Amino acid sequence: MKFTAEQIAGILEGDIVGDPNVGVDKLSKIEEGTEGAITFLANPKYTSYIYSTKASITIVSKSFEPEDDLSTTLIKVDDPYKAFSKLLEYYNQVKLNKSGIENPSYISETASYGENLYLGAFSYLGDNVKLGDNVKIYPNAFIGDNVQIGDNVMIFPGAKIYSETVIGNNCVIHGGAIVGADGFGFSPDQQGVYSKVPQIGNVIIEDHVDVGAGTTIDRATLGSTIIRKGVKLDNQIQIAHNVEVGEHTAIAAQTGVAGSSKIGKNCLIGGQVGIAGHIQIGDRVKIQAQSGIGRNIKDDEVIQGSPAFGYNDWNKAYVHFRNLPKIEDRLTQLEKKISDNG
Repeated sequence: MKFTAEQIAGILEGDIVGDPNVGVDKLSKIEEGTEGAITFLANPKYTSYIYSTKASITIVSKSFEPEDDLSTTLIKVDDPYKAFSKLLEYYNQVKLNKSGIENPSYISETASYGENLYLGAFSYLGDNVKLGDNVKIYPNAFIGDNVQIGDNVMIFPGAKIYSETVIGNNCVIHGGAIVGADGFGFSPDQQGVYSKVPQIGNVIIEDHVDVGAGTTIDRATLGSTIIRKGVKLDNQIQIAHNVEVGEHTAIAAQTGVAGSSKIGKNCLIGGQVGIAGHIQIGDRVKIQAQSGIGRNIKDDEVIQGSPAFGYNDWNKAYVHFRNLPKIEDRLTQLEKKISDNG
């Protein structure tokens, strides 16, 4: 799909310097710009590229004044980075703007859906499913019985939404994610033989949540596993039964959160973090990658290590960790001197 500078300036509320009719149909980095592409200049380190780029349109700050001739048409905005991000979002919406029901697919007679549904081929809608408006479900997705999904939700190929799950508005569930599988509940007898504990709760995902590809969120044993509004989950994360993740918390890939732990609001959790069960993590906590969390964490703590301890303490200790061979040699020499001096 092709857009003119005039159309793009309208979307971004920007001012055009150059040809308003020049058209673009692709996006690029400024240093890799080619004819028919649109790019942006936000970092001053890349300013030199604007004089050589072959991109047809470049988004720049309103304060930018060229010091040499340009071959690219400019669109001047308040914040080039935010404007380009807005353009990417718009482009994505246009690209993914599908509607209609493809065959073969299955829709239960008791399922209901709002306006502008897209249901990809080989998808399944179970009994009593309720979908809002502008829901897009891509091929090979499974939506189990009694699932409720709000407006403007995108469920990408191969995602599985088990029964009783509730998903709010403006959420994205990426391919291969599994929401609502049984929690890991087993009870051993005296001989150590495990019996399954029925998992009869559900998963609740509030508004504006993104769930990455291959991420799994288990249903609660009783009650609900809850992902609060604005949470961003990366790929391949495990959220166990009865966990609660607070508003606007972001969690990076390969993190695992064990059962019944509660994570606060606005936390940042790095990749490959392990969080033990039945603990409380406060608000605005930052956990560095590969940390192991086995205790409660207070608000605003910065944590690193496994087992984790205070970030500043970790940095101080790490200096000594690196010097342990030297320290050992010095101790050996001191012991030898003491021994020689008898």
